[in-house]
Amino acid sequence: MSRALPMSVAWLRRQHAVPLWAVAGSAAVLTGLVRLVGFGQSADVFGDEIYYWHIGSSVDSGGFPRYRGGPFFLHPPGFFYLAGTWERLLGSHADVISGVYQMRLLNALLASVTAMVLVLLIIRVTRSTPAAVVVGIVYALDPFVLRLTERVLIETSMMLWVLLGYLVLLPLAAKDPPRRANRRAAVGGLLFGLAILTKDVAALITVLPLLASVVFPWSSRRSLPLLAAGFATVPYAVYVAVVAAGGHFEEMWAVKTHGVRRLLGLAQETGFNAEGAPPLSQRVVEELTQFGSTYVLLVLGPLAVVPLLRRGGRSQRLLGLWYLSAGVALAYAVVEGTLEEQALYMLLVPTIVILAVAAVHLWERRTGHRRRTPVLRVWTVFVLVVTLGLSAFTYAGGRSEPDDGYARLRQYMAEHVPAGSPVTSASGSTDLILEDRYRVGRWRTPQERALAKAAYVVVPWRLVEQGYSPFTLGQTKALTQQGELLFSFQGRTYGTVAVYRLPVPQTAQGAGGG
Repeated sequence: MSRALPMSVAWLRRQHAVPLWAVAGSAAVLTGLVRLVGFGQSADVFGDEIYYWHIGSSVDSGGFPRYRGGPFFLHPPGFFYLAGTWERLLGSHADVISGVYQMRLLNALLASVTAMVLVLLIIRVTRSTPAAVVVGIVYALDPFVLRLTERVLIETSMMLWVLLGYLVLLPLAAKDPPRRANRRAAVGGLLFGLAILTKDVAALITVLPLLASVVFPWSSRRSLPLLAAGFATVPYAVYVAVVAAGGHFEEMWAVKTHGVRRLLGLAQETGFNAEGAPPLSQRVVEELTQFGSTYVLLVLGPLAVVPLLRRGGRSQRLLGLWYLSAGVALAYAVVEGTLEEQALYMLLVPTIVILAVAAVHLWERRTGHRRRTPVLRVWTVFVLVVTLGLSAFTYAGGRSEPDDGYARLRQYMAEHVPAGSPVTSASGSTDLILEDRYRVGRWRTPQERALAKAAYVVVPWRLVEQGYSPFTLGQTKALTQQGELLFSFQGRTYGTVAVYRLPVPQTAQGAGGG
């Protein structure tokens, strides 16, 4: 404990009051339990989850990740090999819902380990066990973190590698680097490389801050961040070499260049900037009640990073560069690039870190204004209480009502709709849920439905209302009003998920039975 600290704030540095392993372990257990409560009913199946389940299943016996029979190069293979190994350990599932739920357990485990690493990182930077405890609770309960990490999404494993890399590299920013600094730089760089091998965009929050730190004061050896950045490229370089040796380089190059165009916004196919998608401002307002505590953290982030860059030590400045890199990348995505909600996770995690570091500095800070310091501390506690209160309220509300419309839809259709039946689908996510059992199509006109003999229509109404459907709202209403409602479920994710049975129109004279 520093003797320079007054007794009123000295408790922040009582590291040994609770064993470090107990704090980190408790954060991991809390994060896991929060995700397991109501497991299977708390969050409806997301379209990307089904893609990733299929791709992960394709590598349970090795080989390149594959989808629909061809190699998959849109994302690197890091997460898919983890998912394939997980499925090999627990056994495979033919049913899409069961397969996705099994891989959600993997992401819950990854999130638990992430919470543990966050605790260790905060203690290393701030030497404050209470601050680490708070960060562990915030990460476990934050509604946006929960939404992303309880689903089968790549970003959870990517961020875990990123945090491990910073945990290893931060001691190198000290005035006196530890022994075997080069080895530590290489290990940290390789951990960053695994993050990039999980998702390419991780380079923006790993390699970019390392290169920027060469300009800012780093240590007596500025070669260390360059060495780490060099090693960060090794895993991906090996991946490219293996792809080239397998004869797939041209195919990979075509996919990756198109992916860069999407990242830069030159090709807007998905996300909030895509044609027909609802504006980001509308989505933010709609989800204010759900992600209010997340928005509080994001708003405070820019206020916290400035004092860290101006008056913080070398470790704090490196974390500030990490935050700035994520902020610049997200800001570009908002203005010009392909903006998808998963990208917010890249900014939210460093935001939680720098807010904790800045809060400890603020709590310990001495100023010439005796009245100002207590007021700032009171505001710090107030913001923390409000944030955790909103998160807990949102969590309780989300667990009190089931949100598993697609699982219920599939169960109902398995019991009441014969396998192989033609089904008109109003959403790509519905296609993914049903296509292994039914013949799914976009038959909307009487002639098309007559030729296909399609009597069933499945509609997730919120996706139609928000423009995420090939059918307009008017077309969908006109189609469903012709039939009888067989099944409906109201959930948070897709609104009303419904199944309708429509009379099959008579085939036009001479058109044939199709």
